[in-house]
Parts: sequence; structure tokens; C-alpha cells
Amino acid sequence: MTDFTFEAKAILVNIRLKFYEFSTYMIKYLISFSTLLLLIWGCGSSNNFVDLPPDERLKAAISLFDDEDFSEAATEFEAIMLQYPGNSVVDDAQYYLGRCKYERGEYILAAYEFSKLIKNMPASELVSDAQYMLAESYYELSPNYTLDQKYTEKAIEEYQAFVDFFPLNEKVSEAEKKINELNDKLARKEYSIAVIYEKMTYYNAAIIYFDGVVETYHDTQYAPLSMYRKINLLMDREREDEALVEMNKFIRLYPGDENFEEIENLKNSLESKLKGNYSSN
Repeated sequence: MTDFTFEAKAILVNIRLKFYEFSTYMIKYLISFSTLLLLIWGCGSSNNFVDLPPDERLKAAISLFDDEDFSEAATEFEAIMLQYPGNSVVDDAQYYLGRCKYERGEYILAAYEFSKLIKNMPASELVSDAQYMLAESYYELSPNYTLDQKYTEKAIEEYQAFVDFFPLNEKVSEAEKKINELNDKLARKEYSIAVIYEKMTYYNAAIIYFDGVVETYHDTQYAPLSMYRKINLLMDREREDEALVEMNKFIRLYPGDENFEEIENLKNSLESKLKGNYSSN
């Protein structure tokens, strides 16, 4: 009994020592970890800027942005919006937060931040800039023409909103240029689908897509090209009356096109042939 008690006490002492060693290690670890956090926080700009008045803190955050420290700048702009709700600096912070996301390539998040400014602060002087940057964010998300084009369509929509609401803005010409570029991409996608259908001998489907390009994207390079291919497709299928209608339309709409002369000659030849057929009948 005595031996058992002695052994039990020894085991308890050993357990207490192990627990003490573990506890000491954990305390040292927690102290080290806490110290590291304090060092990181102490080096952060928020710790340096937190006592500044709103205007000065905004300037400091913009300085971080100008130095391309976009991550730290974003943290500051978020802090400003939380700390000074209703203050005049908030719309600037919201705009620059969007710019930080944009510069970091986080275009979906950037679009979200610019949209918040437009929706929640419609009287801000930065709304026009935010609207343009919203369109720019979707522009950057626009993929290759072979892929889904929802972001391309969204970019066009936002650029058009910018042009409609801010027609005197100096960036309108650039927005219109990008609208044309994106429309060209959409037209190319539809045109490529039509060509695929044509190669697969799904001629009616090809004609529908060629017509869609001409109707929807009439001011792109793919409109006359679509009509040109449609004319040749109709001629190959011996649908000459329909082809003649398209030739007349082509000559009227695209007098400067590189295929104009070929279509004009084809039209004259076809008209002579059709007149001869009518005369013999």
C-alpha cells in the first residue's frame, strides 16, 4: 500500500511538471505571438494615421495610393469610411478604395466599390469618375471573343451610361472608342458562329446568324463581311432572287467596302442572266 502511494505521488509530480513545462511553453509562445502582432500593427499606417483629422488622414491614404501601396491604402480608406460616416471625405475614400481594387487587378471587387459610390452618393462630384471606372472594370473582365461575353455586354452598358449622363466629359471619346471595340468583339463572336454553321452545312442557321450580325452590329467590320458571305451562300444554293436582293442592299449600305466591286459585277451579271431568262419565257 505504501509502495503504491509513493508511486502514485511520483506519477502526479511528473504530470504536474509536464503540465508546468507545457504551460510555460504556451505562455512564452503567446507572448511572442502577441509581440509580433504588436510590431506588425505598430508598423502599419493605421497606427500612424489614426489620430489625424479626417482631411489629413485622407491625404495620407491618398499618398499611400500614389506610392502604389494599394493594400495598405485600401485598409486606410476602409477605416476612414468606418470612422467618419457622413463626413465629406467618405466619397473620396469610397472612390479610392475602388481604385485600389482596380490597380490590384481585383476588377469584380472594384466594380462593386464604384457601384456603391454611384448608388449611395449620387450627389458626389466623383460620380462621373466612378461611372467611367466601373465601365473600365468590366472592360478588363471582358474575355476572348470565343468565351461568354456577359462582361463585355456589361462594359458596353456602363460606358454607354457614362456617355449618356456625362456627354461633356473629356473621356467620352475614349468611352465611345471602347464601345466600338467591344461591339466589334460581340460581332466577331456571332460571325464566327455563322461561319461554323455554314461549314457544317446548316445553311438556314448560318443565314440567321449572318442577318443578326448585320442587324445588330451594322457599324462593325463584320456586318458587310456577313452580308458578303450570305450572298455567296445564297448563290451556291441557287437562291438567286434572294441573292439579288442582298446584293442591292450591300451596294447601298457598303459602297466603300473592299468587296464592293465584286458584288457589283456579280449583281450586273445576275441581272443580265435573270432578264435573259424572263425574255426567253
